[in-house]
Amino acid sequence: MSQTKNQKLYLSKVDRTKEYELNVGVGLLKECAVAKFDETVEVSINLGVNPKYADQMVRGTVTLPHGTGKKVRVLVLAKGPKAEEATEAGADYVGFEDYLQKLKDGWIDVDVIITTPDNMGEVGKMGRILGPRGLMPNPKTGTVTMDVAKAVNESKAGKIELRTDKFGIVHSVVGKASFEQSALAENITVLINRLIAMKPSGAKGTYFQKLVLSSTMGPGIRIDKATLGV
Repeated sequence: MSQTKNQKLYLSKVDRTKEYELNVGVGLLKECAVAKFDETVEVSINLGVNPKYADQMVRGTVTLPHGTGKKVRVLVLAKGPKAEEATEAGADYVGFEDYLQKLKDGWIDVDVIITTPDNMGEVGKMGRILGPRGLMPNPKTGTVTMDVAKAVNESKAGKIELRTDKFGIVHSVVGKASFEQSALAENITVLINRLIAMKPSGAKGTYFQKLVLSSTMGPGIRIDKATLGV
């Protein structure tokens, strides 16, 4: 199917000026996901915050009940018993000095990095490498912890980080186009409820402003926030 035909499909099904009820919007997204691969589904949520101010920053985590549909590769930077705990929990990569060196050499074939508080002295030195890639372990996201097994299990189960960009927008993966419509809707609802619970003290005016749903190759579909309970 050519791109022109895809565009005609999108225009025939999606009214860009309209806001859809969540389940209807998810249904439209699935109808428009016609690529030859399983498209990733994302949401972009505009929040009424200015991240330049500390009391308006939104950052935390949420565990999606149906996961993201992506195999999460977990690296645990640990030694001794904690390294053994990570291996038993199913971490993809476990080690310390060897993996620190690999990261310095440019290896970043992981999605999540977990470590223990006592190792942050060394891991913290990797900030310039890991920070820009969103891989720096952080206590706020549960990736600096003594409960390594729990962190590995949560990451594998679909725990993701939520964070506003400099424009106050949260971008997040919520699944794959092949997911059942109800599963996608539930993932989105759980994410929204988590964002509401994370509302910062300094947020002024309308906190939850706009949500747009899209797949990798599909059109943006605006969701009526009144149907989201916000």
